[in-house]
Amino acid sequence: MKNYKLTIEYDGTAYHGWQIQASDITIQKTIETALSTMTWEKIRLSGSGRTDAGVHALGQVASFKTALSIPTNAFLAGLNSLLPDDIVITACESVADDFHARFSAKNKTYQYRIYNRPVPIAISRQYMWHIRKKLDVAAMQQAVAHITGTHDFKSFEGTGSPRDHTIRTVMNAKVMEKDDGYLIFEIMANGFLRYMVRNIVGTLADVGLLKTSPDEFKHILEAKNRNLAGATAPPQGLFLVEVSYE
Repeated sequence: MKNYKLTIEYDGTAYHGWQIQASDITIQKTIETALSTMTWEKIRLSGSGRTDAGVHALGQVASFKTALSIPTNAFLAGLNSLLPDDIVITACESVADDFHARFSAKNKTYQYRIYNRPVPIAISRQYMWHIRKKLDVAAMQQAVAHITGTHDFKSFEGTGSPRDHTIRTVMNAKVMEKDDGYLIFEIMANGFLRYMVRNIVGTLADVGLLKTSPDEFKHILEAKNRNLAGATAPPQGLFLVEVSYE
């Protein structure tokens, strides 16, 4: 058996997330169908982690094993010819037998994109959260500094998280202000709880709207109480940017 690593870009708008479900169309199921068509085998694809319905990826990683020996460039071309336009395999690599997309991962980077202008936009609306009222970006930047380091992120955990504990280490987190009202929240960590990024963003938005102070944001983190945090930000602004390995 040969082990392959795929790097995947996808627009999650039309899909019910990454993970296979009984009746809904998902990213994993769509790629597995294409792989099985190419290999004449029943392929099980292991992703670096789940993304929820409507969430996008620029650098999702998945791995699979097959008895078929085929050059990686042929796999890349063949898969892309079988996949819909909103899923693209950007790289295919042959990797060691013990490589696993999820268990070998060291950290992941996500971005969340906000459009902060009074008037909405028609183009790209499915790739960002539109907030009409002006956000206090400086306050958001002050608040986000509190999540760097190792913390218990229970306050930002969604229900049904598949986890042994809620402690995660954040290597980097920042809020960046771009031109024309665009904001990007970027976070790199060794792991994420379900809805963790979207719950952090929802709470940061409360800080930006002056509903919550940066000090109160710190208190919410330390309280380990989801009821104190803000609402979950909508899925369309979230992107899995990169998965890092040794």
